[in-house]
Amino acid sequence: MTAKPASGTLYGIQYLRALAALAVVAFHAAERTGYAFAIGAAGVDVFFVISGFIMWVIVKRRPVSPGRFLLDRIRRIVPVYWLATGVMVAGALAGLFPNLVLTAGHVAASLAFVPARSPSSGEIWPVLVQGWTLNYEMFFYLVFAACLALPQRLRLPGMAGLFGMLVVLGLLVESDAPLFLVYTRPIILEFVAGMLIARLWLDNQVPGRPLAFALVGLGLAGFAAIGVLRLPFDEWTCGPLACALVYGTAALEKHRGIPRLALPVMLGDASYSIYLWHTFAISVTAKAGTLLGMPPALAFILSICAGLALGLVAYRLIERPLLRAGKEGWFIRRSAKAAS
Repeated sequence: MTAKPASGTLYGIQYLRALAALAVVAFHAAERTGYAFAIGAAGVDVFFVISGFIMWVIVKRRPVSPGRFLLDRIRRIVPVYWLATGVMVAGALAGLFPNLVLTAGHVAASLAFVPARSPSSGEIWPVLVQGWTLNYEMFFYLVFAACLALPQRLRLPGMAGLFGMLVVLGLLVESDAPLFLVYTRPIILEFVAGMLIARLWLDNQVPGRPLAFALVGLGLAGFAAIGVLRLPFDEWTCGPLACALVYGTAALEKHRGIPRLALPVMLGDASYSIYLWHTFAISVTAKAGTLLGMPPALAFILSICAGLALGLVAYRLIERPLLRAGKEGWFIRRSAKAAS
């Protein structure tokens, strides 16, 4: 078994994607079944650091124009998200989600990745609540694409400078505007941290194996301590822990690599679909558990399993075919014209 195949797959990063997806699934399953697993929400912090890491590595290995980069990201992110959002809208119209209030403006903002307050709760959430992270992802992609027009030596400083100024602005200025509140949160610095880790990794500036293992252990132990002790947490605490996990794992890839394990690789591949679709299965399973009088522990475990299962099915039957169609069908031809 080769640790690092010709394709250049970083199995350790795939395992972290799987772990982050599982944490988010467990977080939502706990919410619906009466458990406390708030730290599972920190899977988002790991996703954001990984996103910065992967984007930097991809562009360094295969330079692309800003337009092509954005088109690739749109093809990867948008179709599945729009479909999942469409299911939410259809379900609400059919009366399946009685607490979901729909307005044309909020649905449009959700589809356009524009932060807006939900008429259902007043929170800055899209129709598909977990899509709030995609508002950050798409913002990051837009800024990253713009920075691709800069000389290579200025790209990382440019991103860091802009995101740093936005965070400082958020600390100094009070505003209730959704766009301001979202894009001045310190969580955006996690993308920059991931890019910095990728730059160090590509330049072979990584710690040795003992320190790499220590970083991974520190990240996992930190998250575990927050969860077990039920400590307060935010991006200021979870961001550094996520960085330790990603940097340590990336360093281990440099030292004889990390072997391929089929199940976590599969979960890592399907992590985006798992993230988008798991709440549908959790809602049904948790409701069934209540109606059937299941012990909460059993309902919790079954909800996690159902969320993962639906995500895997969606990956096989929806995400992969859509990606294949995007590469081979009408979308890529239109994209090529737009990018030319």
